[in-house]
Amino acid sequence: QVQLVESGGGLVQPGGSLSLSCVASGTIFSIYGMGWYRQRPGKQRELVAGFTSGGSTNYADSVKGRFTISRDNAKNTVYLQMNSLKPEDTAVYYCNAGMRVLTDSGRSTRVYWGQGTQVTVSS
Repeated sequence: QVQLVESGGGLVQPGGSLSLSCVASGTIFSIYGMGWYRQRPGKQRELVAGFTSGGSTNYADSVKGRFTISRDNAKNTVYLQMNSLKPEDTAVYYCNAGMRVLTDSGRSTRVYWGQGTQVTVSS
């Protein structure tokens, strides 16, 4: 069974740092794009940072210069280093990936979401 599992959320004071990890597991042939989204209270889910299929990165304007996305292709893992955190960064953070995988029905290209990890920035 293919799944994305996030870890690393928690409570941090304003100005602090957190690092999130997301591991893709299962029978995966290729990963086209991988990134992080967040859903703040009362808001729609939004892109935070991501890798395109070509390997370039993009960031939400609100996190540029503070967050860094990286990946380890050998481990099917994507990371999000979050520095200088602000209260408005409080959200549930979700990992997202478009992957070519093996399912019960054979090979398939699908978009997967992780279960989400809570990040709370508060003093």
